[in-house]
Amino acid sequence: MSLAAKLRARIAQSGPMSVADYMGECLLDPEHGYYTTRDPFGAAGDFTTAPEISQMFGELVGLCLAQGWMDQGSPAAIVLAELGPGRGTLMADILRATRGVPGFHDALRVVLVEASEALRTRQQATLAGYGVTWADRLEDVPPGPIFLVANEFFDALPVRQFQRDDGAWRERQVGLADDALTFGLGGPVSLTALDRFAEARDGDLVELRPAGEAVMAEIDARIAASGGAALIIDYGDWHSLGDTLQAVAKHDTADPLADPGEADLTSHVDFEALAQAAPRLTHSRLTPQGVFLERLGITARAQALARRLEGEPLSRHVAAHRRLTHPDEMGTLFKILAFVPEGAPMLPGLET
Repeated sequence: MSLAAKLRARIAQSGPMSVADYMGECLLDPEHGYYTTRDPFGAAGDFTTAPEISQMFGELVGLCLAQGWMDQGSPAAIVLAELGPGRGTLMADILRATRGVPGFHDALRVVLVEASEALRTRQQATLAGYGVTWADRLEDVPPGPIFLVANEFFDALPVRQFQRDDGAWRERQVGLADDALTFGLGGPVSLTALDRFAEARDGDLVELRPAGEAVMAEIDARIAASGGAALIIDYGDWHSLGDTLQAVAKHDTADPLADPGEADLTSHVDFEALAQAAPRLTHSRLTPQGVFLERLGITARAQALARRLEGEPLSRHVAAHRRLTHPDEMGTLFKILAFVPEGAPMLPGLET
């Protein structure tokens, strides 16, 4: 039975499901889930992330975290963790770039938080030779100071959508119309989490990501207790407003309801909600990716690498630099939010 058929049968028996439940089934169904059945990254997949575009991205992220480690006194034993590590490309670049930082690798225990067996296999191949371990959840990562990176992780966590309708909030749901999946609205609901959207007018839609706030609360508890830092890189903005649910397949947009399990489903990250879920930490200003990378010296790094290139490799390199930093590409769409213990220096490239 296809995932679409399973979902139609479930809705016919139990009624409409939330957008969050629909996203969860499409992405993580054991038999048909998007992330449980394939490697979706790169030119042969459905989308390309920043680490796959250029090694410069991971190099600068790695040096940023290493500087944060030094700024906190170079603790002798830390966890270097990544949430949703894709193919392992980002972590491989981080580890390669930080080999020359005195004492950093000696202090590391590298842990990848990954639920997909298919992706774990790819990560193991990418990171062969490094002492890497895996965890299903952040809660399973060993205790101690943690320096964590999450690149395009939170956007894939399921969201609940709520629409303002005649002065009340109603949850957007996935139901059936003539045996086809369709969006609709449930009855009025009252949730404290919606109180921060007091400016919403009738017809406005907002998104809540309970799973993301739960992960952020765990990060808050760990860093507040033991030290470390978290670097969140994703697309979105400070405050949620509007329907941002999107499906991507073969590097193009798709209908989120058309082929369940066959397309990546994401939505924009509400960074304000993440900050509110970590009240014991100091967070940076929300910073565009291009600004962050330029502050860390990506142009100088790009020029150094370019001296060894010519022809088509040089053209690809120049295009990669532009794609990561230019406002018309990923430079403005993607944002950075970092967290450190209260009183600790902020990570380089960012301001409080």
